[in-house]
Amino acid sequence: MRNLSIALITHKRIKTTLPKAKALRRHLEPIITKAKDNTTHSRRVVYSYIQDNTAIKELFGPIAAKIGDRPGGYLRIIRMGFRLGDAAEMALIEFVDFNEVMLAAKGAAGATKRKRTRRGRKKSSDTTTTSPEASNDAPTTEE
Repeated sequence: MRNLSIALITHKRIKTTLPKAKALRRHLEPIITKAKDNTTHSRRVVYSYIQDNTAIKELFGPIAAKIGDRPGGYLRIIRMGFRLGDAAEMALIEFVDFNEVMLAAKGAAGATKRKRTRRGRKKSSDTTTTSPEASNDAPTTEE
């Protein structure tokens, strides 16, 4: 798990088998949560799991800056199909905030789409309808 963790932190995305990707997500997500707070203690705890200085610098630097407000779910697993040699199910595991293509597509789609609801909405009153006080149809009695 240590080598997979280091590879994922340095490259931001790796291709591996699905069981390894699921195990890596369970292993790495608590470590990423500890990296959100940049103290000496948290650095030492994370270093006890990873033991690679460049990966630690990367984890506490740009990765922690991008995931600072995210409450969890830092990694995404995408199934890639089956490997030809042994028919193992392959997966792509990546950091959620580092995929610029998906972030750009999500931002563009979110700006143009409106939320659809299944409920009917009340229609706003038209300007052609008049209130009873403004109507001249009712007889008035003035003395």
